[in-house]
Amino acid sequence: MVRATSRSSQHKVGEFSRFPQLTFNRQRILSTVSPTVFDCITESDCECRMFNYILHWALLGVLAISILHEIQAAVLSDDTELSSILLRLRFLASRLGSEPLEDWVKYETSGYPPGVDVPAYRIVAVSFKGTFSGPFNSGIQNAPIPPHLIEKYASESWTRHRVRESIAGVEELAKSETLGINASNLMLLLQGKIYPDWACNSISGEISVVAMKEIKQVVRSRVLDLTIELEKRVPEAAAVTLSKPIPKNAASEATVTQIFNQTILGNVTHITATDGAQVTLSISTGDIGSMTAALVKAGLPQEAAKEFSEIVAAEPPKSLDKPLGSKALAWIKKNGPKAAGGAWKIGSDVLTDVLTEAAMKFAGLKP
Repeated sequence: MVRATSRSSQHKVGEFSRFPQLTFNRQRILSTVSPTVFDCITESDCECRMFNYILHWALLGVLAISILHEIQAAVLSDDTELSSILLRLRFLASRLGSEPLEDWVKYETSGYPPGVDVPAYRIVAVSFKGTFSGPFNSGIQNAPIPPHLIEKYASESWTRHRVRESIAGVEELAKSETLGINASNLMLLLQGKIYPDWACNSISGEISVVAMKEIKQVVRSRVLDLTIELEKRVPEAAAVTLSKPIPKNAASEATVTQIFNQTILGNVTHITATDGAQVTLSISTGDIGSMTAALVKAGLPQEAAKEFSEIVAAEPPKSLDKPLGSKALAWIKKNGPKAAGGAWKIGSDVLTDVLTEAAMKFAGLKP
């Protein structure tokens, strides 16, 4: 209990003219506790004890504030840093029992380590310029290098940078005037391939500062979407406070994880195989690249994933009743034994479900 130093002057309990800000609080307290509690408040220590009681009940009020509503208020305030909002969300996630949500918040606040996939909103474009020298002292300064050539001779990871910094680091990067990456290794990979017979002297890679600001805005927006959906579909989430946990419920935990996948990660679907393993699909409507990448991640070889994606793009499903066309069905019949024989990393028991789900998500028939 906090103790305040009382003044030496004497005051009667009823004299609150000098403390008008205490009047409402005193009446509120008197309505919630026994009147005998205030028998001890007399004259000289009136101010001190009244302060202590008010502080006590104020603290109880703070402890009773819904963490979810507190997060929503913080998100809507321009003055609150994202790192502070995410700490509150991590506490809420722990109380709701959603490990995927906890992990996401942990990575956002501490950074994404190598080997951990970053969300799509953290993949940003990089533009490159190079300086080249040719015969007879000729040269080209700051010549733009087409992304296609970089992906052809190096890899896509150069043109699509994964931002692994913590959200606090992203906020600091967003304040910069320019952002660059170390492209010294890229210079070796592209030597003599951009301009034949010309030497590549230097390459610089630049990331737009706007991309960092967009990451901030996406995280803030998706946290708000998450809390809104939690409030609608998991009402008990709004009852979580600092002093009041909620009983663990498997159904609620599953719902929280589903909401997290939909609002934070975007268009994501989980498919469970007969052995309990989960296959995650994150596919944007009409995007062959995201479909190919999702199928490769699910266990298909790169060429097989690309081939099936092109087939689906050529004959997209038109309804949920017939999600796969004749060519897609023929492709599955032809390649199914490869999955069954263990040649692919995906099992035959889940192959058809994954491909069907991928086709429907590509066509926009499923969220």
